Order: sequence, then structure tokens, then C-alpha cells
Amino acid sequence: MAKYYINAGNKVSRINKEIYGHFSEHLGRCIYEGLYVGEDSEIPNVNGMRTDVVEALKEIKVPVLRWPGGCFADEYHWKDGIGPKETRKKMINTHWGGVVEDNSFGTHEFMELCRQLGCETYINGNVGSGTVQEMSEWVEYMTFEGVSPMADLRAKNGHPEPWKVDFFGVGNENWGCGGNMTPEYYANLYRRYQTYVRQYSSDKPICKIACGANSGDTDWTQGVLKTLFRNSDPNQHGFANGLSLHYYTVPGPWEHKGSATEFDEKDWYVTLSKALEMENLINKHGAIMDQYDPEKKIGMIVDEWGNWFDVEPGTNPGFLYQQNTMRDALVACLTLNIFNKHSDRVKMACIAQMVNVLQSVILTDGPRMVKTPTWHVFNLFKDHQDTDLVESFIETEMIGGEDTGKVPNLTESASVDADGRLTITIGNLSVADEYPVEAVIAGCDVKKASAQILRGAMNAMNTFDDPDAVRSEEFEVLLTDGGLSFTVPACSVVKITVEE
Repeated sequence: MAKYYINAGNKVSRINKEIYGHFSEHLGRCIYEGLYVGEDSEIPNVNGMRTDVVEALKEIKVPVLRWPGGCFADEYHWKDGIGPKETRKKMINTHWGGVVEDNSFGTHEFMELCRQLGCETYINGNVGSGTVQEMSEWVEYMTFEGVSPMADLRAKNGHPEPWKVDFFGVGNENWGCGGNMTPEYYANLYRRYQTYVRQYSSDKPICKIACGANSGDTDWTQGVLKTLFRNSDPNQHGFANGLSLHYYTVPGPWEHKGSATEFDEKDWYVTLSKALEMENLINKHGAIMDQYDPEKKIGMIVDEWGNWFDVEPGTNPGFLYQQNTMRDALVACLTLNIFNKHSDRVKMACIAQMVNVLQSVILTDGPRMVKTPTWHVFNLFKDHQDTDLVESFIETEMIGGEDTGKVPNLTESASVDADGRLTITIGNLSVADEYPVEAVIAGCDVKKASAQILRGAMNAMNTFDDPDAVRSEEFEVLLTDGGLSFTVPACSVVKITVEE
């Protein structure tokens, strides 16, 4: 029996709600058909946003949404996406599928979507092919209240009041699709561009995010921070509130990443072991950030993460459409627990992507919609948002094979909310074995406990013909003198709520 120790009275760090953020790019059917169907669609919608998808996203309490990219961001010119839709410029989406982008979803539509979701806004600006003036005017257009050319233009386009921009990314993947820059060159551009991301409202500050590394590229992190913190000027903390990190779990070589649905036990453990690399990356890049920012004023922003497999057969390879199984659910569980455990440095994360692209929480097919196993994990984990991580440790054993990479059999995190309610999330990464657990809980007088579980075979998925094949259900935990006792089934995610 595995011992699980929780000290609910020892608060370690704050788990920002933004760790449970999402990403939407003009890629495949994420925006069009997924989130936005247009006001004239027969699919039920409010101002063009499809109602079923919005309601499903509200249920998991989406805290923040990143847009318009991704690689698309550094070729996006925002003025193409405002004004009467019949006069908006059309372009070819050269990054993703070579399809026509008609710009019918632009700034106003994104802000309307976030209004309906009740979430914060994360805008990614264009450094790769855009100008300082273009970025400056976009910020003015969105946030300035008063008399100015851009504020007047916003009012002319139907929105007199300014919006709130919570986060602004100055470029995206500028080491690659965003311009193939060196870290020093990008950092100097960042210093310049961020100057013109003006704070027009003192009570609505914009958090500015610099482009961080791809996966394990620590040279990029070092080069960017060295340039940002030249001469160790403490005022340069204000240059950036966050530094991004991108990491995708890819089980195979880039040319053949593997199927999202047809995989065996070996593929399962390879995928999970590569997902576990997220913790190493946080530690490596975090150590460099600590050299320049020991007080952790700059947050690590993992604004692209998730599984990346081969596209579903018969679909446009540029649309990155893949199905979602219990393997995705366990990767999400493992990753979110890692973020919780490192919430002293990780301040925001955005799974890629929200609908119909990569590790989506929702899939759509015309009027039909499916909540994926990953959606159910976000639903189980949502009570961690804006809580305090508490000290916890579980006894584990390493599972998997020498040729797959080994992973701990169990993953966990625990948090306490403002009302003293304890939330525990545990994942069993084993394909075949269940594990009994005895939880010893200090700092909390356990009076009541309830639990939910998400489980299924490793290949289990929700389809449009069987949308509820994988769903959460009630789970039994027993109260003991010192805490709780329960058995975690193979290939499952458990969420336990403990009340005093």
C-alpha cells in the first residue's frame, strides 16, 4: 500500500488560475467551425460563437485564452480583421493548410468570445513581420479610453468602450517561425517593442510576455535574459512579466509521430515518459531565470503544451486534427500536477489547442460536439484554480520498460482554497495495475470526503457516435483515523475533495 502524506497546513505557493489556460490559433478548424460559426449559421450561436462549445468551456472555468497564434501571430496584421466583414482582406494561411483566411474572426470577435467565456484575454503580437507602430496602434485600439485615432476607429467599428487586455505576448517562437532570430537579436527587439505596449490604464495593467525557449534550448533563455537584464538594472524587471516556454509531447520522430488512437503499451509509456520531461524543462529554465530573477517576479509561461501525434487519416495534414484518448487524459493529469507543484515559478500555461487541433478539449463535426477525455481532466482539476499548493508526497515505484523510459506509477498534487477545502488530484499511469493508497492528512480535521474518477482502457475515446464513452463518475474513498483510504484503478484520474 502506497503511503500518501499531505500537510494541509503548510502552504507552499499560489496556484494561479491561469495555469489552466487555453490556446486558440487560426489553424485548421479551431476558430472556424470550432469556436466561431458566424451569426447566420444554423448551428445555435450567440454573436457567431457556437453555444454548445461556449457552455462546455464555461463548465471547466477557462481562465484565460491566447490568440491569434502561434505561428499565425507573426504574419497576422490586425487591421485586416476589423470593420465590416465584407470589406475585410482575405489571405492565404501559408502556415496551416494553405486555405483562405477571410479575417471574419478578428479583434472584436475574440473579445466577444472572451466576454461570453468570462475569461481573461491573452493577445499575441506580431514581431516577425510587423512593425512597432502596428503593435502600438493595436494596443491603443484595444485599451485606450479617450480621444485618439485608434480609439475613434474602435468606436466607429461599434465598440466605444475600451477592452481589457490582461496579457500581451511580444512575438511568438521568434527562434523559428516568428523570424528565425538569435536570442540577443530578439531580446533587443523585445526591449524596443515592449516600450510601446502602453499602459493606458493604471487599474488595468497589461502583463507583458517575452518569447522564451523551444523545449530544452537553454541558450535561448540565457541569451534573452542576459540582454534584458543588461547592467543588472532592477528597473528592467518591468520589461517583462513573463517568459514563455513551448514543449510538445511527441512520442515518435517528427516525420512519423504515431497515431493518436492506434498505439500499444510501449507507445503509452514512451509518451508518458516524454510528457514527464516537462518537469526537467521547468527546472532547467527555472534555474537560469533564478540567476536573473531570484525573487520570481517574472513568471514562466508555458503557453503551448500537449500531445502532438499524426493527423487523423483523411484529414488535411495542415489542420493538425487528432483524436483524444485516455493516454491524452493521463498526459494532461501528469502535466497539470507538475505545473501545480512548480507554481512558484509557473504562472500561466495554455494547452494547445482548445478545439479540433492537437490535444483539444473539444471536437466538433458540423452541429455535433464531443468533450474529450482531456476536457474531463480539466473539469476534475478546476478546483485547483486560485488556491494554495500544500505540501504533499506520495510513495511511488517506477514503471515502464528500459526501452520506453520509466515513469512513476502515481502522480499527485494537493491544494487548499479560501474556505479550507482540500482538493487532491491523483493519476495512475499504469496500464494494468491498480494501487491501494493510504493518505495521512495533517493540518486538516477530515470530516467529509467525496471523489470522482475518470477511467477507461488506454485507447478509450469519445466519438461523435458515442460521446460519453469516457466520462467521470463517483468514486468511493473511506475515512480513516488519520485521513483516507482508497484504491486507484489502472489508467485513471481521481479527484478527491476533503472538507473539515
